[in-house]
Amino acid sequence: MTNSTNLRELVLDMLMEILRDGVPSHVVISQTLEKYQYLEKNERSFISRVTEGTLENVLLLDYVINQFSNTKTIKMKPLIRNLLRLSVYQLLYMDSIPDSAVCNEAVKIATKRKFVNLKGFVNGVLRNIARSKNEIKYPDIEKSPIEYYSIMFSMPEWMVQQIIKQYGMEKADIVIRNSTQICEGVTVRINTIKAAKAEVIKELTVKNIEVSPLKLYENGISISGFDYLSSIEAFIEGKISVQDESSMMVAVVAEPKEGQFIIDMCAAPGGKSLHLAELANDKCTIEARDISEYKTSLIEENIERVGMENIVTRILDATILDEKSIEKADVVIADVPCSGLGVIAKKSDIKYNMTIDKQKELVLLQQKILDNAVKYVKNNGTLIFSTCTINKDENIENMKWLLDRYDLEPVDISEKFPKGFHEDETRKGYIQLLQGIDGADGFFISKLKKKH
Repeated sequence: MTNSTNLRELVLDMLMEILRDGVPSHVVISQTLEKYQYLEKNERSFISRVTEGTLENVLLLDYVINQFSNTKTIKMKPLIRNLLRLSVYQLLYMDSIPDSAVCNEAVKIATKRKFVNLKGFVNGVLRNIARSKNEIKYPDIEKSPIEYYSIMFSMPEWMVQQIIKQYGMEKADIVIRNSTQICEGVTVRINTIKAAKAEVIKELTVKNIEVSPLKLYENGISISGFDYLSSIEAFIEGKISVQDESSMMVAVVAEPKEGQFIIDMCAAPGGKSLHLAELANDKCTIEARDISEYKTSLIEENIERVGMENIVTRILDATILDEKSIEKADVVIADVPCSGLGVIAKKSDIKYNMTIDKQKELVLLQQKILDNAVKYVKNNGTLIFSTCTINKDENIENMKWLLDRYDLEPVDISEKFPKGFHEDETRKGYIQLLQGIDGADGFFISKLKKKH
């Protein structure tokens, strides 16, 4: 691999941004790969693999490092800590790279970044791990199940305990294991206004892009084997849009119709708004709102690419009541901010930034937004409340909160999903998807009708 030191430095800088500065991982990775498009495909793959792999395994990597270092990772300089993490990831998971190369490059980076006095420490820790990596002791699932799941799948113990408590050990085992799987392929939604599904698939396969069907939505597909999304003509022309499969089901459940007025309250980057417009043949009016100019600009970029005429953007804080919108909307989409525990496989840093206290704050934030959302719905109109988490306090409990507080009734959504799929839930107006169990991201969707 050419320029390997530089690639590892890029990864180090990315990890510093994500783990020290708190910049979302998907933003950092996307921006870096776009900036370094000129690198060879295998070099960009190396950057993605090491960055994503390190992020997915932070707690496990720290657990290993701490067995070989007298200075524990929590007390290390952030740069040295992340340098060791990305190096140990390579030692444990990337057999194609010689251990000596990993150690040598780490020492060079430590020296270049003005940690000459720590290069011996870095070298010693890494070479000890390299020599003993087949003898490392990990937690025993029988003796310490919480510690086992926490370390082996790099998930904080409180999060492990919450998932087990809410879903039971059998489901929790599957969910936790699937929260660390590097996602293969990108899920995209076909815009059937612009092209038929068969036509799009043919166009992609001709370009040697691999296409796989999705489980829940017939006009969604998974694509892989391409270099850059922005180089795919079908994407440039608005025939496909990137969206998680679970998220695609929000518009399907909403059933938008021509002539309706729809408010999408937390709309960025605009996937749901675009999908709603597509399902209504671009003959409904959609107001796509979000909190900042940056977020609405993301929506506008997608509107322009896809070419929808009846979506307007508006900067608005969803927690502040918009008096002019009271009882004006046929459909309100409230895909509210959440803890994101359903999409950890795609955004590993969520695991390390979320806390129980933050979850409690999010429940209250959601209630503020939902309080306004209900007010915007016309009599006999529809409210769609959704999140990308699996925490019941943010999902089913907030649905119950809505039903207790307002004159709403759940709407049977079973026909929108494959026959027999979660029918015990969908007939009651909601669905809780779990990663690893339902073939999609963890996601919650509910459909409520305003009675009067």
